[in-house]
Amino acid sequence: MPLEIERKFLLEGDSWRGSVERSLPMAQAYLGGDGCSVRVRISGEQAWLNIKSAVAGASREEFEYAIPLADAEALMRLAGGPSVSKTRHLVTHQGWTWEIDEFGGRNGGLIVAEIELPGEDASFARPDWLGAEVTDQLRYYNSELAKHPYEDWKQP
Repeated sequence: MPLEIERKFLLEGDSWRGSVERSLPMAQAYLGGDGCSVRVRISGEQAWLNIKSAVAGASREEFEYAIPLADAEALMRLAGGPSVSKTRHLVTHQGWTWEIDEFGGRNGGLIVAEIELPGEDASFARPDWLGAEVTDQLRYYNSELAKHPYEDWKQP
C-alpha cells in the first residue's frame, strides 16, 4: 500500500523566494468521497488522478496516476464544485526538497510549505523561513481549502 509521509508548515517571511528552483502553476478539483480525497490535478501539459485517505496527520495512504490531459480537463468540468489554484515553488534546503504552495483565488494570501519524508520520525534541517507546523490541522489541506477557502476564515 502506497503511503505518503508529509509534514505541513506555515512560512515566516519571504526569504525562501530567492531559493526557488522551479515554479509550477496548478489547478485541482475534487471528485468526492467520504473516506478519501479524490482529485484531478493539471499542471502545465501534465495531469494526474490522486486518491488520498481523508485523515489529518503526517501519514496517509496515497495513490497517484498520470492521466491524459484531455481526460483531466473533462474531469475538472464534471467535478463542477469548488477547486483550488496555486503555484507550487520547489526549494531545496540542505538536501531536502520543499514544496511551497502559494494559493490563488479565494485562498489568496495563504502559503504552506510541505516536505515529504521517508518516515514520520525522520529528522530534517528546518530552514529559517519555516513557521508553525500545521500537519494535524485539516483546514490547511487542499481538499478542505476547496470547500472552506482561506478568505472565509475568521482572522484573529
